[in-house]
Amino acid sequence: IEDRNSFSIFNFQFSINMAKLYLIPTPVGNLEDITLRALRILKEVPLVLAEDTRTSAKLLKHYEINTPLLSHHKFNEHQQVDRIAERLERGENIALISDAGTPGISDPGFLLTRTCVERGIATECLPGATAFVPALVNSGFPCDRFCFEGFLPQKKGRQKKLSALAEENRTMIFYESPFRLVKALEQMAEVFGPTRHACVAREISKMFEEFKRGTLEELAGWYKQNGVKGEIVLIVAGKDYNLAEEEGLHIEIEEEE
Repeated sequence: IEDRNSFSIFNFQFSINMAKLYLIPTPVGNLEDITLRALRILKEVPLVLAEDTRTSAKLLKHYEINTPLLSHHKFNEHQQVDRIAERLERGENIALISDAGTPGISDPGFLLTRTCVERGIATECLPGATAFVPALVNSGFPCDRFCFEGFLPQKKGRQKKLSALAEENRTMIFYESPFRLVKALEQMAEVFGPTRHACVAREISKMFEEFKRGTLEELAGWYKQNGVKGEIVLIVAGKDYNLAEEEGLHIEIEEEE
């Protein structure tokens, strides 16, 4: 006998009393890059899960949001997911935010979302800020087809991963630490070839936003000489990209002022 307080969809049971997990993108730089709906939900939910409560507290304070924060990051998410799922099942709406950008994109979020899906708990991801989309679009490389690789392995598996991407024809997107950028560019130049074109996007939507375009060899040399700070998105052209056939793309390594 079916419970009249629930209904079945694709073998999942959804209780009418069950709440929802909201995955809410937050600004990657400029605090104005947040939607009105995101602000409303952050005010309405009784709890916000945050990757770093200190960072998120600044955002909430800026918009006069007083919702309690609970730390939820890669070091504790495995211990928390079941307890959070139980709160959702009891009817408590919860929002999840990361330090910047969309939860789950190289940030905590996947594990909790998967757990909710497995337990039939409703989830909703709001559209909004993420660093790699403006970096890709503004790079000047084809963005009709691309692959997002996130952070490369720091040690084990790094060379194997790059070798596997050597034949990739789509535009490739990487996140990289400023401390490892030169090494990444040099390794890619060895594997992809020194003349492969790339674009380094730095500090997206912030005061010192910067895009530098050139070959992997040129970019490696420039940053080795001049250094680099800030958040980095690295866009690398696919194997068959022919620069001469792409109109309007200006490749330039700027001289240091």
